[in-house]
Amino acid sequence: MNILPVIAQSTQELTEIFRDLHANPEIGFTEARTSAIVAQKLREYGVDEIHTGLGKTGVVALIHGKKRGNRRVGLRADMDALPIHEITGLDYASKTDGVMHACGHDGHTTMLLGAAKYLAATRDFDGTAVIVFQPAEEGLGGARQMLEDGLFEKFPCDEIYGMHNAPNGQPGKVGICKGVAMAGAAFFDITVTGAGSHAARPSDGKDALIIAASLATELQTILSRNVPALDSCVLSVTQMHAGAAYNVVPEVATLAGTVRYFKDEICELASRRMRAICDGFAIAHDVTITLDLRNVFDVLINDDALSDAYLEAAADIVGANNIYDKDEPATGSEDFADMLKAVPGAYCVVGHAGKVPLHNPAFTLDPDILPIGASIMARVVEKRLPL
Repeated sequence: MNILPVIAQSTQELTEIFRDLHANPEIGFTEARTSAIVAQKLREYGVDEIHTGLGKTGVVALIHGKKRGNRRVGLRADMDALPIHEITGLDYASKTDGVMHACGHDGHTTMLLGAAKYLAATRDFDGTAVIVFQPAEEGLGGARQMLEDGLFEKFPCDEIYGMHNAPNGQPGKVGICKGVAMAGAAFFDITVTGAGSHAARPSDGKDALIIAASLATELQTILSRNVPALDSCVLSVTQMHAGAAYNVVPEVATLAGTVRYFKDEICELASRRMRAICDGFAIAHDVTITLDLRNVFDVLINDDALSDAYLEAAADIVGANNIYDKDEPATGSEDFADMLKAVPGAYCVVGHAGKVPLHNPAFTLDPDILPIGASIMARVVEKRLPL
């Protein structure tokens, strides 16, 4: 492993930052403490400019190379945590009940800080590194908020790179899926409004719960009977809420869930069928059914050439035998996709010890990944902006 010198010397500092962020997680758009720590560290590192408040709690820094060429390379990390109660038992476990870093964003933030420290100290590149700390990746639209606030108008980038950790038990293994790499996602809420009644006389009402339960099952026919067999789509009903008493047939029932897809036309097909099924159930049962279906994540598409460039930079750190360019597309989603729609770039995955999956209350990120990720991100700037 060829960890870059400044980063290697900062391993203890990076570990301390990571532990502090892990112990003090913040949900999307509330990352005030995290962004303040990020800004403070960037000031200590001597970056050229620091801008706060983009996307509410986002932070953007600029680092100029020894030569002030016109090209700019962006690096992005996310900062938010999840509404999950931590059960890891770590001595730096979350101090906030019901909130934890169960996806590794505390590590992503730390790695980008390490890269920024190295780039500000060495400046062995021709151009500008644009360092982006994004809030609210976990389904709250943090990337879109930063874009709406003029991220790339204020801080233009020729290309941009992101990174995620993977608890796959393969420390230092770096993988990329070229082209379509991660699914787009739409979230939905369905409300069934019938007529309540005494549970002893359900014939007096219109049972919203039974209708909603049947609707949840019927929605699955979209996958089996409407989506072409060679295309992919995942429709998951993840919530059902109805009733509050043993002896009352509920008047209102709600469903919620997500649709994952790799082609926009498949999402549009699923949307049409969901609306048609909801409308049909409303007529069949003489009730009111409303559907709120909204796009949350775009399909993440990695640029082929920039994926190769990213892996080339990673190979300098982890060795050519630890890079892989044929990762399978993932049905998970990532809002870095929104940035990649605006600016070409690539998103890689770095393996680490441990196999507890992401978004699990027992998930832990192996701190040994911190200098690896930081070095890869710093190296890609040097490779893409050579002196």
